[in-house]
Amino acid sequence: MKPTFKKDIQYYKFCLYGFLKNLRFFEPFLILFFLEKGISFLQIGTLYAIREIFINILEIPSGIAADVFGRKRSLIFSFLFYIISFVIFFLSNNYSLFFVAIIFYATGDAFRTGTHKAMIFDYLKIKGWGDQRTQYYGNTRSWSQMGSAISSLIAASIVFYSGSYKSIFIYSSIPYVLDLFLISSYPKILDRKNIQFEWDEINKKIKTVIKDFVFSFKNIHILKAIANLSSHSGFHRTIKDYLQPVIHTFALSVPIMLAFTDKQKSAILIGLLYFIIYLLTSYASRKAGKLKNKLKSIEFALNTTLYIGFVLAFISGVLFHYGFYFLSVLFFIGIYLIENLRNPIGVAYVSELYNDEVLATALSANSQAKSLVAAIFAPILGLLADKFGVGIGLSVLALLLILSTPLYIAKMKK
Repeated sequence: MKPTFKKDIQYYKFCLYGFLKNLRFFEPFLILFFLEKGISFLQIGTLYAIREIFINILEIPSGIAADVFGRKRSLIFSFLFYIISFVIFFLSNNYSLFFVAIIFYATGDAFRTGTHKAMIFDYLKIKGWGDQRTQYYGNTRSWSQMGSAISSLIAASIVFYSGSYKSIFIYSSIPYVLDLFLISSYPKILDRKNIQFEWDEINKKIKTVIKDFVFSFKNIHILKAIANLSSHSGFHRTIKDYLQPVIHTFALSVPIMLAFTDKQKSAILIGLLYFIIYLLTSYASRKAGKLKNKLKSIEFALNTTLYIGFVLAFISGVLFHYGFYFLSVLFFIGIYLIENLRNPIGVAYVSELYNDEVLATALSANSQAKSLVAAIFAPILGLLADKFGVGIGLSVLALLLILSTPLYIAKMKK
């Protein structure tokens, strides 16, 4: 069906928001930045765990803040927290200050997550384009994917010419300052202040959220579905940045670009590979529906991709440990593709399994579970990487998940 919505000024603002938001120049080099500062893999794992824990803790307060102060202000607060985090990262050289920076970053994430999507859907409802949500949101999201792809190339250029990882944090603040002003220009009608600053209303909202959350984790059927969806997503969130030292090691092992320094060679390969990865993951997300239809059931699709993702991680770790760095990188990229295939399939699985009254609660609990899984796995992987190396750490964690997978495979509906 041909879209009936109009590409007005607000449409282009939504697109620009996603593009700027995904210009996170630090992402392809974050672990390399920490390692350069003398931070161990275990310490990196604890920083990642703290980020996930704080996002979980702040999810309810940030949602209430959006209701009380308005969505625009909530997003503005979010970008302010991000910018403060970037400045601390740029100025810091020790674990304690990185700990503070990661808390500011997690606070920014908590205030941002879901708020902008809600504004888009409200705008479509106001305009009478509610039936065009998939097409409209898909169009705006494509700009986010493009932002991620271009971001990796810009980040590589920054590291190449500056010779410094820390400078990418200062450059990352530029698009976030622009996004802050962009959000300020949104129409007031999208603010949606749902409750006044009254403790009775706030307490009522907190109790409702906690009640729904407890219900999700007491219901065995929802719990099993959440375990299936969150296990791979939490695992992917834990390991995805470990692609950086894998590519870095590969860059140092190949006799090319000999006129450049090791950091410059690494920056070029990381930038190019991440650019390709984001293009491939965007394509994989679009093809998830076709994959689901080709396999005999949605449960089979979900279980198959779950096993494949863990097996790819195991093989990638083994290959890296034994010096087959190029093949290790290829298998690692496969994990990214599997995660982006699983996400749409997983949402479809939950939406078919439960009615509308439970769906929102199940998806919210799934988001919490992803963070919880990542918070548990991150320090474990860091400890294993310190003791036995990145390759063995990755393989051992993947093997443990392969062995535990039968506990939460998706069952056919009766």
